[in-house]
Amino acid sequence: MAKKDVSASRQATITAQPRLHQRAPEIQAYGTVSHGLPLELEEPVRLEMTEQLNLLLADSITLRDLYKKSHWQVAGPTFYQLHLLFDKHYAEQVEIVDEIAERIQLLGGVSLAMAADVAETTRIERPPRGREEVPVQISRLLDAHQIIIGHCRELSRRASDLGDEGTNDLVVSDVLRPNELQGWFLTEHLVDVPLVHAIDPGVRKAG
Repeated sequence: MAKKDVSASRQATITAQPRLHQRAPEIQAYGTVSHGLPLELEEPVRLEMTEQLNLLLADSITLRDLYKKSHWQVAGPTFYQLHLLFDKHYAEQVEIVDEIAERIQLLGGVSLAMAADVAETTRIERPPRGREEVPVQISRLLDAHQIIIGHCRELSRRASDLGDEGTNDLVVSDVLRPNELQGWFLTEHLVDVPLVHAIDPGVRKAG
């Protein structure tokens, strides 16, 4: 009889009406790690790694969006090539961002997600809303890469020292190396070489 009452009660609550505007307390606070995950990593290690990974995440999200801004606003004779390159790098940064965020969740942490939180956390300089010249766009992107690459080197060593080889592998393989490669592609666009004719050897020597 009790089972029938429970079933009837449950059926009475089922409705096609959407339950809108729902709110509830957080199920996990930012800056904490959940317990019971079979990772063989102590809580202090996971707390430190998730904190550092969230900083890396904020910078990577900012770089990702800086690439999209550059993709939309690039101008000049190299427009087509850079328009495509910036979008390619943007897509690669999308993958990097997802890998970092999922690692944070895997470690039991809470990943940053919203633009306001990212803006408060990132160390990358905020660009103006308007359009900038290509050399400035590229320089901004390279500065952002430099911040991320430097952090990757520090974080990978620290993760290895703490025995978190999973984070070490992620940072080196999925973040550091792609950022190095993208930085190389950008740097070559700032080499001042003629587009149409070579400089006469005599003129080059005299200069």
